[in-house]
Amino acid sequence: MALSAISVGGMRTVLISGGGIAGNTLAWWLARHGFRPTVVERAAGQRSSGAPVDVRGPAVPVVEAMGLLERLRAAATSVTGARLVDAGGATVARFPMGGDRPAGRTELEIPRADLAAILHRATADDVEFRYDDTITGLTEDAGGVDVTFARGEPRRFDLVVGADGLHSAVRRLAFGPEARYVRHLGVWVAGMSLRGPADDPHDVLLYNTPGRLASVHPARGDAMAAFIFRGPMVDGLDHRDLARHKRLVVEAYQDERGWRVPELLDRVRAADDLYFDSVSQVHLPRWSRGRIVLVGDAASCVSLFGEGSSLAIAGAHTLAEALAAGGYGAAFRRYETVHRRRTEPKRRAARYVAGLLVPRTRIGLATRNATARVFARVRPAAPAR
Repeated sequence: MALSAISVGGMRTVLISGGGIAGNTLAWWLARHGFRPTVVERAAGQRSSGAPVDVRGPAVPVVEAMGLLERLRAAATSVTGARLVDAGGATVARFPMGGDRPAGRTELEIPRADLAAILHRATADDVEFRYDDTITGLTEDAGGVDVTFARGEPRRFDLVVGADGLHSAVRRLAFGPEARYVRHLGVWVAGMSLRGPADDPHDVLLYNTPGRLASVHPARGDAMAAFIFRGPMVDGLDHRDLARHKRLVVEAYQDERGWRVPELLDRVRAADDLYFDSVSQVHLPRWSRGRIVLVGDAASCVSLFGEGSSLAIAGAHTLAEALAAGGYGAAFRRYETVHRRRTEPKRRAARYVAGLLVPRTRIGLATRNATARVFARVRPAAPAR
């Protein structure tokens, strides 16, 4: 293990809030550079649910350097295309997914839980993990940060990193209320496991009505259902209120009788684990304050349309490398300069992606479907299985 951190002004102990993709990646790289990372995670253990996400672009060389690329390949889904279907389940258009990659480019789609678990297994032996706890207070002085926890004893760290997602506790404590920085894009997303295989293991099925999308993704043998729908922000919504989340999904689709929607809503009513959140962006003028810094969605959530995992991996690596090279102030500035260049183009594209996935009107939906049919003819795909 490299010991470059020893010379960086005695900066050794780093508390990372959040044991997901960004947190595990950052912990791995910090440990490699001689830091002593501690990860605190609100959940009682590694989560077992989560929709498929992508590992591509700047994330690929990071996971390859971690020695994880082959493990990620083995965990990848077998999805090769997406099918738009009508109310009766007939195919409106089918188009390939990932078929235009230049030769040699790696793009993987992996269930989020599998990606997080692989990163965690690579990290666990070198990093202290504290589950079923969360940060409740941060007090910084010239020499470090005093941290209080909901369950554990207070501790002092040289640096604190918020890798705790869209609803970051670290961001709230260090920068202010979530409402200042999180902007709802007018769309909600919900997802859950169907606890069984999809009929088609290779195609994502997408069914739209104006302002609503229902889909089934084959994942990796344990199919996932997803709902994406347009709606205003809900004041006072607790992002951990499962009963309220289920009601919001059912209310948004209760008059829809097409395709598999009634069956999928019954699954929602019975679900004991439903992912639900606003499709949002985080807008912060700076990602650091003193000895506290944000990474992943806590700093720069661009949307919930699949870009976050690759950006989280790349951003965590950039932050770790910057810290290994020098003092924390310069490192935080260098990390932010580099990583904002990656996130800003994705942020600008989010509303366009939402328009393609969930057209607002019947005219918009018809136009999207007609374009998809032309696209499918121009780029022929293997026949749907």
